[in-house]
Amino acid sequence: MDWSDLLIAGLAFALGGVLKGATGAGAPIVAVPILSMLYDVPLAVCLFAVPNLLSNIWQGWRNRAHLFERRFVVLFAGAGFVGAAIGTVILARLPSTALLLAVAFAVVLFLIFRLARPDWVMSMKTARKWAVPAGLSGGILQGAVGISAPVSLTFLSALRLPRLQFMATISIFFAAMAAIQLPMLAAHGLMTWERAGMSLVATLPLFGAMPIGGYLARYISRQAFDRIILVLLAAVAVRLVWSALGGTA
Repeated sequence: MDWSDLLIAGLAFALGGVLKGATGAGAPIVAVPILSMLYDVPLAVCLFAVPNLLSNIWQGWRNRAHLFERRFVVLFAGAGFVGAAIGTVILARLPSTALLLAVAFAVVLFLIFRLARPDWVMSMKTARKWAVPAGLSGGILQGAVGISAPVSLTFLSALRLPRLQFMATISIFFAAMAAIQLPMLAAHGLMTWERAGMSLVATLPLFGAMPIGGYLARYISRQAFDRIILVLLAAVAVRLVWSALGGTA
């Protein structure tokens, strides 16, 4: 890794931290694709594993008083836990090109749904019915490519929960997935001690940028912030496809 790559990687985590501080979620949807362009998908997933676990434990604990309906959270997070274990097995077995395209596809799927159905609202009855399938699908995506947002954020945001309630609930979901992802990555030989140390260091720019996101959320509308992120993600998705199909990284 040269210094330019390390700088870009640090900026990727910082951008993820800004997004997480502002909205409570979404850090992997920014950081993992950028890291995948610099290195490869398994390394990107490993680098984000520790920051993902620690930031969501902290955010979930901080907002625990606002946690959504307990039974729903247990079903949603429990299914994510199982899905992340399945997804990590997929990560260990798929070739790098397929994984790059999978990350790009996950990002594009997220973009398409956000643009096509920005005001989609789901009833609580429907949410309870789909908590396990949505959690399982999101967990598989998280384990395989490090991004669950196309399913998890789309599903949970459709409930239109208040900001703190959303943050508490999605943090428990992310923490549950990260809790199984770390030992599974180690068991498959993907998470080495060196990578674990790098991942721990990566918590610094992410945590450092989260207060910036919280500050910006007071002055920038959610719609404007979303537009900025969507433009960034569109550029990242194009670059990922280019790299996977033979372009220079």
